[in-house]
Amino acid sequence: MSATVIVSLKVRDFDVWKATFDGHASAREAAGINASAYRNIDDAGNAVAIGTAPSKEAFIAFFSAPEMKDVQANAGVLGPPEITFLEKA
Repeated sequence: MSATVIVSLKVRDFDVWKATFDGHASAREAAGINASAYRNIDDAGNAVAIGTAPSKEAFIAFFSAPEMKDVQANAGVLGPPEITFLEKA
């Protein structure tokens, strides 16, 4: 069953994070993840990605892959993300 995923991140510079997010689209697509990026109106250092994944497990496998640590570091992510998984009721 697919999952809706909300990922909230603290970032050093939203524009740098967004460029990295956009550049990683093909990797997300290959993993079956479709996501859009948002900037928190009240906190420019809070990037939020909202999307869908084939499953919670598929998203965790993609997001916890070793290369994602480098991607996040290069994107200016300042700490662990807050991840929320939702299923349609």
